[in-house]
This record gives sequence, C-alpha cells and structure tokens, in this order.
Amino acid sequence: MKNIVIATIKEWNINNYFELKKELENEYSLYLLTNKDELSFKNIEKINPKYIFFPHWSWIIPENIYKNYECILFHMTDLPYGRGGSPLQNLIINKVYNTKISALKVTKGLDEGDIYLKEDFDISKGSANEIYKNASKLIFKKLIPNILRQNPTPVRQEGDVVNFKRRTPEQSNIKMLNDVSIANLYDFIRMLDAPSYPKAYLELDNLKMELFEVIIKDGKLEGRFEVSKHE
Repeated sequence: MKNIVIATIKEWNINNYFELKKELENEYSLYLLTNKDELSFKNIEKINPKYIFFPHWSWIIPENIYKNYECILFHMTDLPYGRGGSPLQNLIINKVYNTKISALKVTKGLDEGDIYLKEDFDISKGSANEIYKNASKLIFKKLIPNILRQNPTPVRQEGDVVNFKRRTPEQSNIKMLNDVSIANLYDFIRMLDAPSYPKAYLELDNLKMELFEVIIKDGKLEGRFEVSKHE
C-alpha cells in the first residue's frame, strides 16, 4: 500500500483530510502533518510517501524534502498569472472572479514549479472563509484524487508571468480603497473575511471598526461590525 502525506494547518483542510483518508483506506495510507517540526527529512524518510500534498502550509518546505520526494502545493490562480502572496485578495482587487486552482510541483522559486493539473474556480461571491472552504473541497475531492488516479507528468508553466505581492494588515483599511462603490466595498470586505486574516476596518479617533459577513441586498450592503479601542 502506497503512503501519502498531507501537510496543512487549516481546520477545513484537516476535516477534509479525514474524509479522504476514509475514502482511500483500501488503496493508500494517509499521514497528516500539522506543524513544521513534523515536516523533517527523518520523519518523511520513515513514511517514504509517493506524494506529499500541501493544501495550505505556512512554513518553508526543506530543500532536501522537495528534491527527494514529489511535493505538490496548490495555488488559487491560473499560473503563471498570480505568482506570490495573497492570491485571493489580489484576484478580487483586480476583478478576476473566474480563476483556477493550480496543482504545482514544489521548487525553490516561489510558485514557479511545473503544473500537474488545474481546475476552474469561481470567487465571484461569498466571504474569504467560504471561498477557502470551497477551494479545500475542490482540492480534496477532485485535484488530489485525480493526481492519485492519473499520475500526471507535470508540465512547464506557459504564458506571461504576473507576480502578486503579499498584502499587509495596513491594506485592510477601507481608506485604501480607491474607487468607492457598493460593488467594490462588498468585494473589499468579503475578501478579508476569514479567520486569522486582518478584516476590513475603519479608524475613528481611538476606535477601530471591523466589518464582516457582508451581503448585497436590494442594492445596499448589509453585514456585521465590531468596534474596539485602537491598539
């Protein structure tokens, strides 16, 4: 039986991991890694996996691992468009609502690896939290199973390279929004609405107002807000 490693830190990915583990229990042995100390060459060498999948990982992947094992990560753009940080937020800011999730080989260069598969992905509606959960479902229910079934040979990225910059917490200030409209404000608030991400906010003297759970209804925005003293 072949071994598969999945390294991730997000709750929605961990939940989907256990579903996938159950579905594949007769074909593969799955191992879950959730912190950087577990991703050591010694540990990986013991498992000897066919693939190591990284649906969401916040740490550097050691070179001796990705050079000796087939390591695959997932990026929410149609690569080579959108290499780099904060892909969801940068896509929405640029009004790119129909994107792809790219499964690519881990290399030294950021998001430069060869492509195994791509799947269409719609980000035109919903909060960042909902979009990340939908992306996780697509990765675990379609991309990973297809890679396991098809064993595709990764191919070099084609097209013009467009690099994204990772967003800073200060860019969540609504005053950073240049073209203010109902649609643009909706996008700005929802794209930042996920756990551990800096939510859209306004500063009012010594107070900070964070906005989230926004919807468009009858041409107006409805949602929630939370006010706290500015740190």
